[in-house]
Amino acid sequence: MGFLSILDRSHSVAKPGFSRWMVPPAALCIHLCIGQVYAFSVFNLPMSKLIGITKSAPDDWKLTDLGWIFSIAIFFLGFSAAVLGRWVEEGGPRRTMFTAALCFAGGFLISAFGVSIHNLWIVYLGYGVLGGIGLGLGYISPVSTLIKWFPDRPGMATGMAIMGFGGGAMIASPLSVWLMSRFSTPEHVGVAETFVILGLVYAFFMLVGSAIVRVPAPGWKPEGFVPAVQATKLVTNRDVYVYQALKTPQFWLIWIVLCMNVTAGIGVLGQASAMSQEMFPGRVTAAAAGGFVGLLSIFNMAGRFFWASTSDYIGRKNTYFVFFVLGIVLYALVPYFAGAGNLALFILSFLIIISMYGGGFATVPAYLKDMFGTRYVGAIHGWLITAWSVAGVLGPVLVNYIRQYQIDSGVAKAQAEGVALAQALVVAKAHAYNVTMYIMAGLLVVGFIANFLIRAVDDRHHMELETVDDAVGVA
Repeated sequence: MGFLSILDRSHSVAKPGFSRWMVPPAALCIHLCIGQVYAFSVFNLPMSKLIGITKSAPDDWKLTDLGWIFSIAIFFLGFSAAVLGRWVEEGGPRRTMFTAALCFAGGFLISAFGVSIHNLWIVYLGYGVLGGIGLGLGYISPVSTLIKWFPDRPGMATGMAIMGFGGGAMIASPLSVWLMSRFSTPEHVGVAETFVILGLVYAFFMLVGSAIVRVPAPGWKPEGFVPAVQATKLVTNRDVYVYQALKTPQFWLIWIVLCMNVTAGIGVLGQASAMSQEMFPGRVTAAAAGGFVGLLSIFNMAGRFFWASTSDYIGRKNTYFVFFVLGIVLYALVPYFAGAGNLALFILSFLIIISMYGGGFATVPAYLKDMFGTRYVGAIHGWLITAWSVAGVLGPVLVNYIRQYQIDSGVAKAQAEGVALAQALVVAKAHAYNVTMYIMAGLLVVGFIANFLIRAVDDRHHMELETVDDAVGVA
């Protein structure tokens, strides 16, 4: 147990003179790695050809079945963050980041084995369950630590870390494609070997992050920072115990706010390439669609830092009002832009939408800190991430199934009018996302209402000077 003791919170307390600016790089080591989840779709097509190699064979995995890998991982991200949130707070970021590294890397290695023996359930268990747990632990621990190091700029601090999560796909996507090309042969798709390499690389960098992270000493404050004596409208200087926070309407309203914002973005993000090609047939090539996805990743990443930093000045509630109002307008206009053939405005709309999607993730930890204080913000954030789990399933399901329904009904209608099947399919695909865009706008209306209803937490929920054990009794 001697070696493992260095993972304890007591061994990671910063000594005098430690620069808090060393903590963001530690957080980025984690978030740039686990952000790979957004690039997992690059494996879907190759994994559907493990037997057929050049095309799918009858015994190959179907894309619909492979799509569940991502959804399972996102579900367990939220599940682990919620269930283990208090463990994260009590044990400190080093122990959590170390565990996250083992789980996330281990998920790749188990999945490599599943691919090599062609057993999809092992891949579900590896990347989906174990990797998803690594995602959840790795996601919340740096965020909670940064908020404690940057009480003067909590939005900027969380934006720095979560920016890495949004940008991780920019590294992972080309790296994964390059590795698969290196390991591929005429008789073999190099997915399993790529999983092994990625698992080892991510383990190294995540362990580096766990080694350099520190927590502030008790009572530490940045130079020149004077905490507010009294709380402002929606910013408290008192703490709410994690399980007490779950009893407040504010928690569940913020849960709805995050869920609606994520649902509206995540489904589109996963289908961006196909959507752009189908809505602009003949104008957007596969290569151009790949460039569009790359642009979305850049705006997803940049939006996390920009919007979270902006929230330090205009407030979290106002920031989400911007997300919802602007998002509703843009989603409602996308079908019009597509119908008018205006590709530039179509692309611009989605770049702004995805920037706000990423910004929602980065702003919400500071929103929680404002409402419930800093002491248990990591654990509360963990429970809130269950909204992401729900959205991770709901968003893709809405987009995929509504799209298919629209295509089927559009083709049937066109054929009944005497249109050839091939032409009917092209036309149906071009209009397949219109209903989805209006539904997404409707979800944002729900989010707007929830955000509007948020008020300051009632005094009866705040902790006094009781210990954690006392708080458990109260809660």
